[in-house]
Amino acid sequence: MSDAPEVSPPVVTPVRVVIALCLVAPFVAMLWVSSYAKADPAFIGIPFFYWYQMLWVLISTVLTMIAYQLWQRDQRARKAVRNSQDLSEGASR
Repeated sequence: MSDAPEVSPPVVTPVRVVIALCLVAPFVAMLWVSSYAKADPAFIGIPFFYWYQMLWVLISTVLTMIAYQLWQRDQRARKAVRNSQDLSEGASR
């Protein structure tokens, strides 16, 4: 028997789907140029085309922070499960 640890395939969980959506949303919003390629409505004299993109810079930052926090929480939970499984296996030996 080999001493190499068993590697389980990646699991798609609802948290990971939310993380993916948080990371993909800014790309979709910016690549769909026809949705914001206009001058009106202007905001404090700045055409919509420009302030919409600047708004997405802020939104992207927030979404990336959320995705990072969710990823950290997911990794801690997976590590805790893995450690508890290791402890239960060690106790049964």
